[in-house]
Amino acid sequence: MWELTKSFKFEAAHALSGTTLKDAGEEIHGHSFRAEVTIRGTADPASGMVLDLGVLEERMSEVQRMLDHKLLNRIEALGPPTLENLSRFIFERVQNAGRVTRVRVHRDSCNESCTYYGSRTTVEALAVGDSCEM
Repeated sequence: MWELTKSFKFEAAHALSGTTLKDAGEEIHGHSFRAEVTIRGTADPASGMVLDLGVLEERMSEVQRMLDHKLLNRIEALGPPTLENLSRFIFERVQNAGRVTRVRVHRDSCNESCTYYGSRTTVEALAVGDSCEM
């Protein structure tokens, strides 16, 4: 069993109300983000690969274009633009590339990250090794 991780970066702005940052959080401000997508599986005997990383790259590039240099508050499917929602949003958009086990989003300048493992059903399927397509 192997895990492959590929990452991408994006710059984005957001505003968050109701945090301990008070007014500072409510003002539009930007961050540099780094997202990591991890795939788990066994290598195909013929190719020697768990996944052609080009497939994952295509999905990740689509998501990067949705987020890069955007005001995250305007992305309706995201919800409040938190690390939690960003990691879920990305997971949902790359999960059909392979057996995605997790998406981690980093805000390195703040020394913060958040990891999303998918729905409970997804996590349970991965734990028992189901071969379901996601």
